[in-house]
Amino acid sequence: MYADIVIIGAGVVGLAVAAELVQKGKKCSIVVMERHERFGRETSSRNSEVIHAGIYYPEDSLKAALCVEGNRLLYQYARQWEIPHRRLGKLIVAYNDSGVGALLRLREQARRNGVAGLELLDEKQISRLEPHVRAQAALWSPTSGIIDSHRLMACLERQAIAAGALIAYQHTVTGLDYSGGGYRVYFTNPDGSTDNLACARVINCAGLQAEHIAALAGIDTAAAGYRIYMCKGEYFSLPGAKGKLVSRLIYPPPLDELEGLGVHLTLSLDGRARLGPNTIYVSQEDYSVDAVHARQFYHAAREFLPFLAPEDLEPEMAGIRPKLQGPGEPFRDFIIREESDRGLPGLVNLIGIESPGLTCCLSIARMVRRLGTVLDLN
Repeated sequence: MYADIVIIGAGVVGLAVAAELVQKGKKCSIVVMERHERFGRETSSRNSEVIHAGIYYPEDSLKAALCVEGNRLLYQYARQWEIPHRRLGKLIVAYNDSGVGALLRLREQARRNGVAGLELLDEKQISRLEPHVRAQAALWSPTSGIIDSHRLMACLERQAIAAGALIAYQHTVTGLDYSGGGYRVYFTNPDGSTDNLACARVINCAGLQAEHIAALAGIDTAAAGYRIYMCKGEYFSLPGAKGKLVSRLIYPPPLDELEGLGVHLTLSLDGRARLGPNTIYVSQEDYSVDAVHARQFYHAAREFLPFLAPEDLEPEMAGIRPKLQGPGEPFRDFIIREESDRGLPGLVNLIGIESPGLTCCLSIARMVRRLGTVLDLN
């Protein structure tokens, strides 16, 4: 068996890369291998489904550039293919003086990143938009929104298959060897039997397993800076009546970059409201939600959502983010890298694709295609 390209992982990024390459690149055979029975069973389907604007990330980082581009591409794609989405807008709220200072820094960061349309609102302007939100000031982001990630992935899968890609579900990659003329990918089949496939190029979009795949190729992942830390985020839902008191995304200012964006309120396309995520580093995949954490969520959110009561919060779901920074460590950017200089030409590693990975899925796919000067895909 032979394929020109094997893509490992059928999350939103793997599917976007498959659809991009099979439709717009040089005509080639593509196989996507996914260990689960369907697409997006991990990080891609366990998140806030937010379309980010690109506000938070350091200037000249991949996260900033790909998020700004991805925001535009994702809205265009959603309109074109009738994927449910809403451009709700987002208020990043400050309820004390230190928070106001953080908003001013964010506005400047967003300007450097090329984010357009941001406005600094005062208390009266906030009250007109969101009368049930308490804030001294807010940064208004009109291009933030939400999208149906499942419908997005289903559309990408459908387009990839229609253009000739093969999606192999319940196929777990167990080995990856480079022989000089190409790669041999070893895997288990759905029935537990083993097999292998020769290919010219491998694109590692394995999410939580991306470090493992890189190691299978012989890369010293610790030395390369490819170590992945699993970071769990829990969500708590609000009752329908309370959720309907807010009509936009509400975020606190990220006062501590090491702790992410803080507990924020997001809305689903059917109008449900939820709070989350928190930040808990874990050693294994565990998607349970600890109900005891509801009180922490309540105390964090009541600063800007004064209508909350402790009994409002109900455990909803949890997701796990593949972070490159461990506890207390500074910002790490996406890794999107072709590995010729490590003696592995044609291997592209995508490591640490966490938030804003959903927003960036189409721009990441374009970036991988732009590596075509190395991969001979254009």
